[in-house]
Amino acid sequence: MDVFVAGGSGFVGRSLCRVLVDQGHDVTAASRSPDPAELPAGVEPVAVDVTEPDLEAVVDGHDAVVNLVALPSHVQSRGRSHESVHADGTRHLVEASERTGVRRFVQLSGLGVESGVETAYFRAKRRAERVVRESSLEWVIYRPSVVFGDGCAFVAFLERLAPTPIIVLPGGGRTLLQPIWVEELTPLIADGLADDRHVGNAYEIGGPEALTLAEVVTRVRDGVVVPIPMFLTGALAALADPLPWIPLGRDQYRALSLENTTDDDALAAFDVDPESLRRFSADVPSEAEIRAGASDERATREGSAKQAVSANRERRASRDRPDRDPEVGP
Repeated sequence: MDVFVAGGSGFVGRSLCRVLVDQGHDVTAASRSPDPAELPAGVEPVAVDVTEPDLEAVVDGHDAVVNLVALPSHVQSRGRSHESVHADGTRHLVEASERTGVRRFVQLSGLGVESGVETAYFRAKRRAERVVRESSLEWVIYRPSVVFGDGCAFVAFLERLAPTPIIVLPGGGRTLLQPIWVEELTPLIADGLADDRHVGNAYEIGGPEALTLAEVVTRVRDGVVVPIPMFLTGALAALADPLPWIPLGRDQYRALSLENTTDDDALAAFDVDPESLRRFSADVPSEAEIRAGASDERATREGSAKQAVSANRERRASRDRPDRDPEVGP
């Protein structure tokens, strides 16, 4: 199968490309500035900006399209809105797919899209899903909880949220999350391309454990959580909203009212046992472990999430290269 992966050089995209190549597919990885050195051997890079219309020329000749292009929910980049990236970008890809004879379209959405919580991220994601559902294509939609692993924006966001050992969290950080490791999400996405039984389904995907925001933050940052009342958080978030260096604005405040977990985990549809999956609480290293140079069995396993996040921290600390949002690929 010839597969066009939009956002293929991003965090999720690199993992998915590896899975697809291993399965014998021909893969094109599209992003605004693809770096062939970051892609698996055999993957064809192509420069594409999905916010621009008329994508037929790059989509033509493929059997399937996977849309991974995304801004993280806590990001509003200059000149690139959630609406233009998620909603308009999806519409451009769907239109190009319909015009060029693509058979299957796989969309990466997000858990909570149908919750009714009004944020720029959720509104754009809802519109994108509607475009996919109303198309003439065979479609599959995935709504994962937060995804962690090498290059993830999630851990970087947590570190920005807790810059000091005094960790001030709205409501004490009681919001629940269900993190899933990227290397265990992408085989499920690949399965949606190959297995007809997934067509017409939207899958909510979570990891094997539900953790509070406080538990997640204190896993990556040593410190003491100091709760701040939600009503006060809302007022402060409104004031902070125009300030891009503050990671908590009005949309993030609204999202904190939503549990990012699922009671209808779709892992069974892929014959996956949740207990077999990697756990954020076990595989992401604490600061104490990093300082101690922890090298237990988890850190020596090939592709370990612990090694990946530790490497990210070391790169950021040494300033070998500037921070960037790996998901903004296009």
